[in-house]
Amino acid sequence: MNEAELLDRLKAQDRAAQKWLYDRYAPLMFSVCRRYLRSREDAEEALVSGFFKVFDQIESYSGMGSFEGWIRKIVVNESLMKLRKSNLLLFPGDELMHPDSTDGFSIEAELSAREILELLDKLPTGYRTVFNLYVIEGFKHHEIADTLGISINTSKSQLILAKEKLRQLLKSKGIF
Repeated sequence: MNEAELLDRLKAQDRAAQKWLYDRYAPLMFSVCRRYLRSREDAEEALVSGFFKVFDQIESYSGMGSFEGWIRKIVVNESLMKLRKSNLLLFPGDELMHPDSTDGFSIEAELSAREILELLDKLPTGYRTVFNLYVIEGFKHHEIADTLGISINTSKSQLILAKEKLRQLLKSKGIF
């Protein structure tokens, strides 16, 4: 089935098409949720809520950009809403940083997805959220600030702090 046919079937609320879409994208989107949310249960909740929105709002998909990217955006937003609702989205140390400084951070070692997830789990929620949005999702600082309701400088400082913490974690593992 091609994408146009799938979209038509989804818009008609075809359960078989919904199941096919869920089976196809749930593992990938679960890993997106898991990057933001520490607990498996919270990630599963965000995933299910995200797919509910995908099915409910399928008419709003305009065909611009990739369909997978549209689904990802919904799932990321659901993960962020879960963080906000549970009051886990804190931004410690913001006042201590100078956001215009450069840090020269890069990971040169090859890490497995599991190792990366374990490292991300060790970051405070604010660091992890901004790191995911900036590095993995490709958001700009002004987009992160708008999405999270924070200042651009807070976004920049949280990224710097996240990278520094990751650098320390990698050093402790003998990788960096």
